[in-house]
Amino acid sequence: MSGVVITGWSTTSPAGVGRAALADRLATAATGDAPPVGATATVPAGSAWPVEPPPAAPVDVTELSDEPLPTPTGHALVDFDVRAHLGRKGTSFYDRATALAVVTCGDALRDAAVEVDDTNRSRLGVVLGTSLGSFRSTSDYTRETLVQDKPYLVNPVLFPNTVMNCAAGQAAIRYGLRGINATVATGPLAFLDALRYGTNAISRGYVDAMLVGAVEEFSPHRAWTTWLTGRPGRATPTGEAAAVFLLTRADQPGWAGPRREAEVLALATGYGPGGGAAADQALAGCVTRAVRRAGVDPAEVTCVLTGETDPDDTDEFGPACAALGHVPARMRVSRLFGRCDAAAGGLALATFLASEPPEPAPKLALLTGRSPDGGTAAAIVRGWPGAGASDR
Repeated sequence: MSGVVITGWSTTSPAGVGRAALADRLATAATGDAPPVGATATVPAGSAWPVEPPPAAPVDVTELSDEPLPTPTGHALVDFDVRAHLGRKGTSFYDRATALAVVTCGDALRDAAVEVDDTNRSRLGVVLGTSLGSFRSTSDYTRETLVQDKPYLVNPVLFPNTVMNCAAGQAAIRYGLRGINATVATGPLAFLDALRYGTNAISRGYVDAMLVGAVEEFSPHRAWTTWLTGRPGRATPTGEAAAVFLLTRADQPGWAGPRREAEVLALATGYGPGGGAAADQALAGCVTRAVRRAGVDPAEVTCVLTGETDPDDTDEFGPACAALGHVPARMRVSRLFGRCDAAAGGLALATFLASEPPEPAPKLALLTGRSPDGGTAAAIVRGWPGAGASDR
């Protein structure tokens, strides 16, 4: 068992900024009606929990870019404005991925009631998962070096955005965090790998607390990638999100948050060369090891949260059920928020915590991830009652 707990969290997604916005979206999806602000998704007693919502309709995203898009719709927070959350100072050159991450990190700190000062800043770090940073920033900067007049008059201020650890670095600068600062670039596995990185850092005493999350922006570059790599006519629309959690030791210091919302019980990673059946076996092995390390009965796992996107895809759910020995409820956040790649795992965990069960009891979930090259990962998380929408 990892002995690491979550004391606060936040998301920025097509639902909006903050955990209450996410809970509102889940409640809307569950009932089909507009819920009151701060409502949480609930299901009737005796129903399977959580209930996987029907696919959400994408929105018009054409105003986010002057460049051609494969489709005019996607899952994005179209009206997101970083200055409305952080002001003008220091945000002028944020790219979209950095803006999403920094806003969400700040909101997670506030949700956990953490005040960063000289007594704790060196013991508080941040690790964020990504696919390759901001695809748009890297591509645009490279293009500028080719099309500008000699001697290639490229604005040097734009260069930091091309570095994959830009978002994590800017979050540390903005909030004065001097602990471990890292970026994990493993695509679909990025959040689970970041979660493993953060729990290891805390367990080994390098820090007392970590902001752990992942971010993925909406851009024409990702939209075309999603379109070209998906099944013809069935590609899941491109999404964007940032999800960040404040993790600390079970015997947490007082400054790391007054409440416990969830506990990361165990994580496991694996690799199935060539994908296919080898990756199926690797993922099933990850699930088996995670359950054993967590010290729980597989029958207690009520929900599997996967990164699957296609309607009939069971590449994660199938091996997970085989390892658990039963068929729990399944939740695919791509149905609500589109293909979020690196951020999918974080959004899945947030969705699980924001979905209130019919009975006020601890809830146990399995998070899975799988990459095209055969990489696999699984995590067991226990959520405590009241981990849904916050009144902060």
